[in-house]
Amino acid sequence: MASGLTVLGIESSCDESAVAIYDTSAGLLGHHLFSQIELHQIYGGVVPELASRDHIRKMIPLIKQLMNEVNQSQIEPIKVDAIAYTQGPGLMGALLSGSAIAASLAYAWKVPALGVHHMEGHLLAPMLETNPPAFPFIALLISGGHTQIIRVDDIGQYKLLGDTLDDAAGEAFDKTAKMLGLGYPGGPIVSKYALNGDPDRYHFPRPMLDRPGLDMSFSGLKTFSLNTWQNAVKQGVDTDQTRADICRAFELAVAETLTVKCKRALIATGINRLVVSGGVSANRAIRASLTALMQQRGGEAYFPRLEFCTDNAAMIAFAGAQRLQAGQHNPTLNFSAKARWPLEQLNPPSEFA
Repeated sequence: MASGLTVLGIESSCDESAVAIYDTSAGLLGHHLFSQIELHQIYGGVVPELASRDHIRKMIPLIKQLMNEVNQSQIEPIKVDAIAYTQGPGLMGALLSGSAIAASLAYAWKVPALGVHHMEGHLLAPMLETNPPAFPFIALLISGGHTQIIRVDDIGQYKLLGDTLDDAAGEAFDKTAKMLGLGYPGGPIVSKYALNGDPDRYHFPRPMLDRPGLDMSFSGLKTFSLNTWQNAVKQGVDTDQTRADICRAFELAVAETLTVKCKRALIATGINRLVVSGGVSANRAIRASLTALMQQRGGEAYFPRLEFCTDNAAMIAFAGAQRLQAGQHNPTLNFSAKARWPLEQLNPPSEFA
């Protein structure tokens, strides 16, 4: 039976409609997600207006379904103490859809509501596991919109150490898949093809490893993939095996680049705990490379379970619960959304106590 602070989480930053209920004593009580992949597949990417409309259609039924299921599993009906919703960054219309629903429910239920930073949710997602990382740690956030290396000293205490100068790693995966005619979403498809690729046929460059520092770049890898494929077409070897070989070379280049940059961050800070999260953290080759790095260093790598690598509401409910416990809440029923919101601009929750 839940007995702590019970938080309903709502995630709507892009094309996933997700809800979750987290209790600070009992843990995660339940979660649901509706993916819009089929809706956007025919367009080869997310159409913001369609995403917003689908959140409005799907979110309330998802909340009702989740509440019914969680209540059936409890001795007594749960009481939601607060609502956490994704405030940004993300697609503005999608964010406003979720935040409006959250504010409306907060008003009806007479509970506080709290806007949560989407990337803070990803960063804290491994803390939902049974063996959570201790502070401080180095975090690698890799998704369709972000590739960042961050020093984390506590909740709300973040220092950006390295960032991508152009495409995020996830964006490069998606664009490479599109150039090879593999479909959408590109990341999982590239990873699937890479499993059957010959690692010795092509060697892709490792961008910015010849320079000091922790910043990254992935647009060049995307261009290298395109040129390699176009040459294969000219030579008449534009086969599925060639696609697989290109995917393997691309994936290995991204994995090694991220691993070297993380190693530099660990050495520079003297920290030996690495958290890897965001949608791209589900990639098999990247997980294996970073796990091997930490084993060599006698440290430990932490990953969220696969279902919490991509956008989800469990991480939003958890992040919101941590801040609400520390006294942070929205002082009024006003709500807002932030399409762009640097993570380092977040305040520690203690400042709201």
